[in-house]
Amino acid sequence: MSKSVKYIALILLVGLLILIRFFEDDLFYDPYLSFFQNDYLYLDSPRREVLKLIGFTTLRYVLNTVISLGILYVAFKDVSIVKFSGIIYAIAFVILMLLFLYFVSNPKQEEYYLFFNIRRFLIQPLLLILLLPAFYYQKIKDN
Repeated sequence: MSKSVKYIALILLVGLLILIRFFEDDLFYDPYLSFFQNDYLYLDSPRREVLKLIGFTTLRYVLNTVISLGILYVAFKDVSIVKFSGIIYAIAFVILMLLFLYFVSNPKQEEYYLFFNIRRFLIQPLLLILLLPAFYYQKIKDN
């Protein structure tokens, strides 16, 4: 793959992540979007449909994961990196979703900040921001 095709692919994939974020209100059911934009530390947890929330949160995580794995593949051209990252994403999903379910079913104001950060890992491609420099560092260290 030439460098220009690689850069175009990376720009398109990052653009998809940006579009998911930009249209999050239209694409996903998430009453916590507006809740966490306000002064949430002093508010009661919003009304929510738990199964619908879990489904849309999972959908968003899967979309971000697939695009992130695509970015890692285009950046490094290494299937083992993609496989390893896929395992990391799967383990993270199980752990984060269990914590997410706990906070959704037991909302407590003193735990909103922790819930906010766990939810952030589920709905935003933060793992990509951690994995990309780690693999880059490993690559330059091996050379």
